[in-house]
Amino acid sequence: MVSYITFFTGAGVSAESGIPTFRGSEGLWRKYNPMDLATPEAFQKNPKLVWEFYDDRRQNIARAKPNKAHLLMADIEKKFPNVAVITQNVDGLHQRAGSENVIELHGNIWKVRCIRCGKEEYNYEAPLKELPPSCKYCGGMLRPGVVWFGESLPFNELNRAFEIAERSNFFIVVGTSCQVYPAAQLPFVAKQKGSKVIEINPEYTPVSDIADISIRKKATEGMEEVFKILINS
Repeated sequence: MVSYITFFTGAGVSAESGIPTFRGSEGLWRKYNPMDLATPEAFQKNPKLVWEFYDDRRQNIARAKPNKAHLLMADIEKKFPNVAVITQNVDGLHQRAGSENVIELHGNIWKVRCIRCGKEEYNYEAPLKELPPSCKYCGGMLRPGVVWFGESLPFNELNRAFEIAERSNFFIVVGTSCQVYPAAQLPFVAKQKGSKVIEINPEYTPVSDIADISIRKKATEGMEEVFKILINS
């Protein structure tokens, strides 16, 4: 009997919604140097350039729609009592699809945070009216509410993710290469605690060695198979 289902998602889930991945042959980091656009040092050096990159991403994400993989995960949450989505994505498409129990390990691109007063809130302007944007509370400069290279993952979210991994019965890894730690440890923690691990990825990943089932398909097609497995469990 299924009692706790966890989805661990990466860029491959949103790729089918038209949002580029970061790694791989068409990944963003093949075209841009992440050290110039996604580090605190880059933001300090040239905040306008960093914001131009993120404003372009925000506009692309605003045009995107949740795909079948997102929608199936949300549907599973409605059908089972204990379902969580742990995501490395920052696009908010899981929430737009209807998932409610979402843990965002890398933040959310629609959040902005003031580097002066620290206030954080959602801002859905796309494009933004000014680059870099200013805090409406103190006039300080805002930064994207995402985790950059060299920054730690949010403590509370990471702790929740590991707690959920430990009590999962099904841990389903969808569209992530599992190369970024400590998040990449989650499937292994789940496996050690007795969870059945299912992987959806067209390519081999480190999780493939421990997965009970590896589905070599894109996220949308793979989620159709997972949906049948869970319904029949």
